[in-house]
Amino acid sequence: MPNETKKYDLVIIGGGPAGVTAAATAAAHNKTVAMIDCHHQRGGAGMNAGTLPSKALRETALAMSGSKARNLSEVEKALRREVTISDFLSREQNVKAIFNNALEKGLSSHLVEVFSGNATFVDAHTVSVMPVPEKAGESVGKGHVLLRGENILIATGSTPILPEIFPFGHGEVYSSDTIPHLRRIPKTMAAVGAGVIGSEYGCTFAALGTKVHIIDIRDTLLPFLDAEVSRALTVAMERSGVSFHWNQSVQRCEVSPSGEVSLTLSTGAVLKVEAVLVATGRKCNTDSLNLPAIGIKTGEFGVISVDAHFRTSVPHIFAAGDVIGFPALASTSMEQARRAVTNAIGMAVDALAPLLPNGIYTIPEVSMVGETEESLKKERIDYVVGRARYAENARGQLIGDQDGFLKLLVRRDTMQLVGVHVLGDQATELLHVGLMGMRMGASILVFSETCYNIPTLGALYKTAALDAVRQIGESELGIPSFF
Repeated sequence: MPNETKKYDLVIIGGGPAGVTAAATAAAHNKTVAMIDCHHQRGGAGMNAGTLPSKALRETALAMSGSKARNLSEVEKALRREVTISDFLSREQNVKAIFNNALEKGLSSHLVEVFSGNATFVDAHTVSVMPVPEKAGESVGKGHVLLRGENILIATGSTPILPEIFPFGHGEVYSSDTIPHLRRIPKTMAAVGAGVIGSEYGCTFAALGTKVHIIDIRDTLLPFLDAEVSRALTVAMERSGVSFHWNQSVQRCEVSPSGEVSLTLSTGAVLKVEAVLVATGRKCNTDSLNLPAIGIKTGEFGVISVDAHFRTSVPHIFAAGDVIGFPALASTSMEQARRAVTNAIGMAVDALAPLLPNGIYTIPEVSMVGETEESLKKERIDYVVGRARYAENARGQLIGDQDGFLKLLVRRDTMQLVGVHVLGDQATELLHVGLMGMRMGASILVFSETCYNIPTLGALYKTAALDAVRQIGESELGIPSFF
């Protein structure tokens, strides 16, 4: 039996980026807040297994491999050395510890009451919390409580799908949640799935000298990208040592006594590697919530449907983050949660703008927002493409990025910027310039007529904008593309 029932203005289920943002937002408006998290560390998969750890490992790989010293051969030789697993993981572990501590302090300062446990709906306003033991064999009978919320936010995130053919926990077979805990840096590795996770980790290990194989049932890398960007990224990854096995699936996975992993592909070929990352998708953490009991239905992979204000079919219950499906990014999850809470407490707030940036931390980075060439053609919108290459930009030359480029998509009739695509160093940062322009409905002339610092990658916007303006025929103004 539960010890007591506690009442709050808002009960949040999940302590990831969406849950933490929701808690801070509600607390800032003097609402009483309870957070339920089944993990003993806040931040969810984003801070503990996904977004933050993978990017920390990526930066570590870039630094240790000397990849940041492009075109500086002597510097690169000095940096390259045998990298140990301790070297590789220490930065990731330190960064996680810092963020975990910061999150705990933030929740405490906002007077958010945190319950570590598993949540289950008793009724539409009441959630049962059964504590999770910190150690094996520890009793969970004490501390069982019922939390009653005037409003409730579901932000339970997602977990990797674990196909049965893979012997997880035996040898070097990992999911995206466990790959940060690998036991050694493999000389050969296979990533099953050419999605964002498989591609990002594939690039990270390739930077360390691992021979990486990426296997996918499709024939295109990250097909949601603009096709030109997808092709350029594919070429760059192949040049770094990644081999793609398109239109293939894994039929069998066996681990030998020595730890070698054998993958039998659908073509009959056998691939032998030292480690395998299975990145074949994720499913929402909704199964244990008892949602049918309160009238909430879930779709494929446990996805919860919400309206434009992130309200479920039950008016006082909201959902945000991975549990509502695409794009399932930490950045979008936080914005969804903030708007869900402001709607829950009765504040007028606009719906989340459809211009959501997407950042992919491959090597090189890729980032995009808005339309692609393919979507504009499908919509039969007349457009021009303004391009600028890192190799023709002074800062691009200084950092030695020969492959990077900025691509602007512009409506011919209005000169409005409708799509931004970047491949190259700092792509995820550079994108924000175009994102803000698109948010303001800017004409391409805003970029062509702006003075930029030199040397900067930001100046690529001027070059690309002038390229578009010339094609539209509005101006013959030019500057040397090198700047």
